[in-house]
Amino acid sequence: MMRLQYDRYGGPDVLTLGEADIPTPGRGQVLVRVRAAAANAMDWKIRRGEMRAMTGRRFPRGVGHDFSGVIAQVGDGVSRLKVGDEVLGAARLQHAGAFAEFVIADQKSVAHKPGTLTFAEAATLPVAGLTAYQAVTVAGALQPGQHIFVNGCLGGVGRLAVQVAVGLGASVTGSCRSGSEEQARELGVDPVVAFDFDPEPFTGRFDVIFDTPGRLPYNTARRMLRSGGRIIDIVPSVTKFARSILPGPYTAFMGKPNSEDLQRVADAAGRGDINTRIRRTVPLASSIPALIDLENAPTSGAGRLVITAY
Repeated sequence: MMRLQYDRYGGPDVLTLGEADIPTPGRGQVLVRVRAAAANAMDWKIRRGEMRAMTGRRFPRGVGHDFSGVIAQVGDGVSRLKVGDEVLGAARLQHAGAFAEFVIADQKSVAHKPGTLTFAEAATLPVAGLTAYQAVTVAGALQPGQHIFVNGCLGGVGRLAVQVAVGLGASVTGSCRSGSEEQARELGVDPVVAFDFDPEPFTGRFDVIFDTPGRLPYNTARRMLRSGGRIIDIVPSVTKFARSILPGPYTAFMGKPNSEDLQRVADAAGRGDINTRIRRTVPLASSIPALIDLENAPTSGAGRLVITAY
């Protein structure tokens, strides 16, 4: 099969499109013929080696996590999924490999694709959708009538978090780049502020603060938080994980594989309750220049890059 891969950590120059053996699914795994895959910022962070403590040093490594496609083979112990099922899911953090003709995934990271979604639409959901859903409903425990601040409300995760929160009946305030305010309002964000907003008017206002880019100063977030509220940060670092262990409202959060949660996200998208934006679609053979362009200019709100493997 053809696969995007690299043999060492580094810049975009380490990426190559080459041949690789079609993998065999192990116990609890499925082999999926990829129809579409979507890029995430963590794809190039992993390739640079910024997450090597979690991803290891085994090479060559595949690239990409979010995918949609058709199950080609199932491993032992898989009963919920069968050959021919149309699915969406995410490859393991340690292995990646969604930018390919075939990918292996654990069944707990795979959900059925609603028939109302295209493969390209479905591919944009797994990592961002699961992270947004779990951060808002589990880590944030957001309830109807509560108030949430979403920093970066038009990013891949932020956009979905807003829609999850609105669906719960919460009030959403959010920040975005100047000039994108109307797009945020259309999602249900009100009020909308710039990234360099003055926090003074929001002192003690929010039950949940969801910092999707991970750049909101901690003291600012604490100032904006109500008593008993929660601060959720999804951009990990050693310092942030250490702070998360200490008593207090701060949580450094990473989404956890859960097929039921992913199916809820997929079904909501299938009903039209949530949606994503696609910035550009390119074939696998042309994916490297497109990924480099995205890495150099990851404009919030512009939408996702989708790579097709057919």
